[in-house]
Amino acid sequence: MRLEWLEDLLAVAETGSFHEAAERRFLTQSAFSRRIQNIEDHIGIELFDRTRKPVQLRPTMADKHDQIQRLAMELRQLVVDLRLDARVASNRVVLASQHSLTTTLTPYLVKRIRQQNEAIHARLRSANLDECFGLLLSRQADIAIVYRVPGEEHPVSAGYVESALIGVDQLLPVFDADAIAWLQEQAVQGEVPYIAYPGDVFFGRVMGRLIMPRLGGSIRTIPIAETALTLAALEMATAGIGVAWVPESLARPRINEGVIADVSEMLHATPLDIMAVRLSGSSGPVTNAVWSEITAAAVK
Repeated sequence: MRLEWLEDLLAVAETGSFHEAAERRFLTQSAFSRRIQNIEDHIGIELFDRTRKPVQLRPTMADKHDQIQRLAMELRQLVVDLRLDARVASNRVVLASQHSLTTTLTPYLVKRIRQQNEAIHARLRSANLDECFGLLLSRQADIAIVYRVPGEEHPVSAGYVESALIGVDQLLPVFDADAIAWLQEQAVQGEVPYIAYPGDVFFGRVMGRLIMPRLGGSIRTIPIAETALTLAALEMATAGIGVAWVPESLARPRINEGVIADVSEMLHATPLDIMAVRLSGSSGPVTNAVWSEITAAAVK
């Protein structure tokens, strides 16, 4: 049954008059009466007792009045939701963001996008580096926000993607600020406990290629725990479990608060580029607008 039919029936039930109901529905009385007759013909029963004034509901109609009212309200809401979803879909952009950046930079990018165009609906998907590129290549994401080691290539062919440098960071060793003296004693003894990353994740590869070899033979690093999540590594460093190498953007608030300490003078840090990446070729107008906003302040 159509929504307009339900609203016609409710108009009669609430006014008790075909004339007033017709006015409410912005129809002539004759046109409205024909519509009510068509509804009754479609259902196969009379819904109103026309011999009485005001018009009375037949028992079947009276029994179902609340249900009809509820159904009409739900259908109205459905129409609103469908229209809203259509507007959202036509203005949606999906951002795939590396986990660490999801908690630092990416929310501010979304804020900037919304400030430029409130109609844009941003969907944020947090993933590891390889998953971000997988979402991009499978077109489940429009733009990826990821880290890259300066001077190195992305894990997909440059011919498939367009990228822009939008910021810089560094992978920084940090530790519980109240236990720095103990850590220094450990370093003097030639051993430093640390939080390891799995070798198959981005930061694990960075640690293996760029951090550990630079420590040389003077310090033996002892993996105390392992996690793929930089936020978890940061929490363990804060708890004094071991040194964690995490992005400075993630650690900086706690460093400024004096909760953790930057120990890069004792150990080593390594620079990171923050990149915006999208597939090469044509993109929709919304993606193009978001790309322009994200890369407007790109690092030159």
